[in-house]
Amino acid sequence: MAVYLICVLCLFFCVNSLKYDPTWDSLDTRPLPQWFDEAKLGIFIHWGVFSVPSFSTGAWLWWAWKGKPLPAIVDFMRKNYRPDFTYAEFAPMFTTEFFYPEEWAEIFQNSGARYVVLVSKHHEGYTNWPSKYSFNWNSKATGPNRDLVGELSAAIRAKTQMRFGLYHSLFEWFNPTYLDDKNSEFKKRNFVRTKAMPELYELVNTYKPEVIWSDGDWEATDAYWNSTNFLAWLYNESPVKDTVVTNDRWGSGIPCKHGGFFTCTDRYNPGKLQTHKWENAMTIDKYAWAYRRNARFEDFLTIEDLLSQLVSTVSCGGNMLMNVGPTKYGKISPIYEERLRQMGQWLRVNGDGIYGTRPWVHQNDTVVKDVWYTLKKAVTATDVFAILLEWPDNNLLKLGAPIPSEDTTVSMLGYPEMFTWTAGTGGKGINIQIPHMSVKTMPCQWAWTFKMTGLQN
Repeated sequence: MAVYLICVLCLFFCVNSLKYDPTWDSLDTRPLPQWFDEAKLGIFIHWGVFSVPSFSTGAWLWWAWKGKPLPAIVDFMRKNYRPDFTYAEFAPMFTTEFFYPEEWAEIFQNSGARYVVLVSKHHEGYTNWPSKYSFNWNSKATGPNRDLVGELSAAIRAKTQMRFGLYHSLFEWFNPTYLDDKNSEFKKRNFVRTKAMPELYELVNTYKPEVIWSDGDWEATDAYWNSTNFLAWLYNESPVKDTVVTNDRWGSGIPCKHGGFFTCTDRYNPGKLQTHKWENAMTIDKYAWAYRRNARFEDFLTIEDLLSQLVSTVSCGGNMLMNVGPTKYGKISPIYEERLRQMGQWLRVNGDGIYGTRPWVHQNDTVVKDVWYTLKKAVTATDVFAILLEWPDNNLLKLGAPIPSEDTTVSMLGYPEMFTWTAGTGGKGINIQIPHMSVKTMPCQWAWTFKMTGLQN
């Protein structure tokens, strides 16, 4: 027993004494904290000054970036604002009077998500916390007079079991210091030294986020951003060094190559197994990340669409980060809330086939369209889950990928009885007979999960 305890203690101290050098070769050896791979679903929140105009897809971004409004903005501003109105004047209208962080926490918890990522600062530079590096352009000084990051992080941690994370844009479109660095072809490094990196250290030390979702990196190299030095500190010394996860947007040419998990591009869902942990950051609104007052009903993904994204993502080894865009006054609109609660309703029945799973040898079925597989290993058994997006004709499900054995059992998550099955032709595949189900006995309305144990493959 004493020898065993000594071995355990040695292993503990060895793991916790690992130090990472500020190089990608070293940083990429850091194991991804297990909680992230097991979580599978997170909530992304795009909220800020851009939530005030909220009238055209991406239009506020273009205006902030280029200083030259698109025709849709020109017409809108001509009809509703004076000719010399500036983007910065939207900030006092970012009022958040109906933002109740406990209400958001309850909605997110009931979505089935295991982590939350709030935009702390987007590309226009306005910070949703009272940053000392963003004088008069932060949520305490201008607009709501509140620490939005602090309030939501406190509510998430007090009221839920979810992890709290933060998005942070490295660059700022019209910050004069950044533009001066850019004009020097990034030979000057004043912006990263006085603004971008100090903000990140401030965020980590103050709010202790367990996800750092970096963005706005693409115009400059990781050397300019000093990314590897920050990550080495984050992994070696920070207050979240053992649990924090990071993405891959740390400099031009870095995405999909280096980082804790890969995001590659927005709405990334390759549809096939990946060798590195990845995340599908996607939107419930098909066209925008932020709230849009002019959005139409058909602009939003249905719950069937969202479940298709979720199961295909998880089957191929990814997590899904599902984005909502709250209003300027702090409400999550009913269509977003409905989708989130529908997702939670589905996961309460089918979560065993999602949380803590890993990819199987097959991602799609070889015969039936719209079937995705996941795998979960237990001490005494291995469970394979087939998640079916379309109900089969005649209640007979013929799968081509699983090879059954004499010990195979088949059930449906949320249904109390085992199903009968027969082997496919030549022992290849399995035919599952689904009993007649009434509306009351049907476990869920969309996407049904079949659990198979004792398979040969």
